[in-house]
Amino acid sequence: MDTGRLDMAVADTSAAKDRWARLAIQKKIDYLDAIRRQVLAVAEPWVAAAVRAKGIRPGSPLAGEEWISGPYPVLNWIVAVHQTLRALAAGKDPLAGLPVRQRAGGQTVVQVYPYDLKERLLLHGYTVEVWMQPGVTPTGLAATVGGFYRQPDPQGRVAVVLGAGNIASIAPLDMLYKLYAEGEVAIVKMSPINDYLGPFFERAFGPLIDDGYVRFVYGGGDAGDYLCRHPGVDTVHITGSDRTHDLIVYGAGAEGAARKARDERLLDKPITSELGGVGPTIVVPGPWTEADLDYQAEHLVTQKLHNSGHNCVASQLLVLPAAWDGSSMVLDAVRRQLRTVEARPAYYSGTERRRQAVVEHYPNAEDVGTGDASCLLVTGLDPTESGAYAFTEEFFAPVLAATSLPGGDAPQFLRHAVQFANETLHGTLGANILIHPRTAAELGAVLEEAVADLRYGTVAVNAWTGVAYLSARSTWGAFPGDTYADIQSGIGVVHNALLFDRAQKAVVRAPFHPFPRSVANREFSLSPRPPWFVTNKTAAVTTRRLTQFAADGRLRHLPGIFASALRG
Repeated sequence: MDTGRLDMAVADTSAAKDRWARLAIQKKIDYLDAIRRQVLAVAEPWVAAAVRAKGIRPGSPLAGEEWISGPYPVLNWIVAVHQTLRALAAGKDPLAGLPVRQRAGGQTVVQVYPYDLKERLLLHGYTVEVWMQPGVTPTGLAATVGGFYRQPDPQGRVAVVLGAGNIASIAPLDMLYKLYAEGEVAIVKMSPINDYLGPFFERAFGPLIDDGYVRFVYGGGDAGDYLCRHPGVDTVHITGSDRTHDLIVYGAGAEGAARKARDERLLDKPITSELGGVGPTIVVPGPWTEADLDYQAEHLVTQKLHNSGHNCVASQLLVLPAAWDGSSMVLDAVRRQLRTVEARPAYYSGTERRRQAVVEHYPNAEDVGTGDASCLLVTGLDPTESGAYAFTEEFFAPVLAATSLPGGDAPQFLRHAVQFANETLHGTLGANILIHPRTAAELGAVLEEAVADLRYGTVAVNAWTGVAYLSARSTWGAFPGDTYADIQSGIGVVHNALLFDRAQKAVVRAPFHPFPRSVANREFSLSPRPPWFVTNKTAAVTTRRLTQFAADGRLRHLPGIFASALRG
C-alpha cells in the first residue's frame, strides 16, 4: 500500500473542496459538457476491455451488457443532471411538466420516466415513478429538490467512494453523485477486480481531475480502510456487501461483532451505502399462455444471469403460488432457458466458493446447463424456515432459488408474498412482481397496495428492478430505515438526477408482453424484447447505438436503434 500516494490524493482534493462547493452552477455544467465528450471518446475501448476481462465471446450479443451497464448510464445521467442544473441556475422548477399525483393516504408520487418524447419512444410503455417519504406534499415538493444548492454558504467535504468491482458504471456514477448532488469532491478507490477500467475513467473525467476535484486510486482492502479512516476524509460511500460495511464500521472478528452489538463504531463519519441483498421475484397466478411462460422465463433468467449473476439486484428467489399449476410450468420454462443461454465464465472473485456453500446447504440443488453456462437451481424451499441460507445470504453467483407460498387466489397470495418478502428475506434494495395484465386489472387497488407495502428501494412490476438503475432520474438505493447496526441494503440513494432530498422508493412498470404480442393482447406498447435480456440477439448493436444517442441526443440515431431492437 502506497500511503504517500493516498495522502496526496486526500491533500489534493482537500485543497479543492471549498472551491467546488461554492462553484457557480454554470461552471459545474461546463464540466459536464466536457466529460460527456470524453466519456463517449473512451466508450469503445472501455467496453472492449470489460468484454475481455469477463471472458465474453468476441462478437457475442452479451457485449451489450457492457454498453448498457457501462458508458450508457453514465452518459444518460450526465444529460439528465445537466437539465436539472440548468433549471436550478435559471431559478426554475426542475420538475415542471412532470406528472405528480397523490396516493390514497396522501403520499406524493412523481413520474420521472418518460421525461420527454425521446424516452417515450425508446421504452414505449415503460414508466418509472419516485414515491416520496411521508410528509412531502405536491405543493412542498419543489422545496425538497436540490437541497445542497439552497445552502447560503456551503462547506466543502472530501468523500471516499469505494468502487464496486462488478458493474462498470457504479463507481463513476457514485462519484458524480457526490460531486453534483452532495457538493463533495471525491476520491474513488477502484476495486482490484475491475481496476483495469481506471485509465479509461481517468481520461473520461480528466477535466475534474486536472482541477483537483477527483482522484482515482488503486489497491486492496487495506487502501480502502486507510482512506476511510484518514483524518482528511469527511464522508464515505460503499458499494459492496453488508460484511464489507460492518468490517469498516465496526472492525473484524469477535471484537467487531461485539462492537456492532453495542453500536460502537470505529468510523464516526457519515457513511452511505448500497449493499445488495436477497432480491425476490413474486410470480402472481393468472391466465399465462405458453408464449407468456417462455418470454417471462427469459425475463427471469435475465434477472439472474445478467453479468453472470454478479449483481446486487439480481433476482435470487422466485416466490411462486403453491396452489397454481402454472408454478411448475414456470420452473420448467426457466430450466429450458438455462440450458440454452450462451455460456460465459462466472468471472467474479469467490464465485466457486459461494456456489459450493449453496451446495453444502442444499445438496439436491440442480446444476442446469453445462460448463460456463451452468446455473444452480434450488427448488422446494420451505418458506416457514426462518433464517434459511437462501433467505438470508446473498448468493452473488449464478444460483437461483425458489419457494412456494399458500393463497387460494391472486389477492391472498400477493398479500402473503409481500409479508414474506418484508419479514423473512434479508435486504431492502429491490423486489420484482410478474403479473398478467388481466390479473392486474382484476386486482386493481390490491396490486397498488402490494407495491406500496413492499419495503424495498425499488419495486418493479413486469420489469426487472435493474431498469431503475438505468433510469437516470430514478432514485437507486435501499428503502429508508436501515441503520448502521442493521444495515440490510444500505443507507441513502444515488443516481437521482432530479436531486430529490426525501425520496422513499422507485416504482417501475413495464408491459407484460413484448411487441407485437402486446398489441394482440391489447397492451398499448411497442417495446420488443429489451436489449438487457440475455437472450437478445442484437443487444450489442442496439446498446452501442443507444450509447451514442445518449451522448448527443441526435434523432438520426433512432431509426438504427429501432431497426436493431426489433430484430432482438
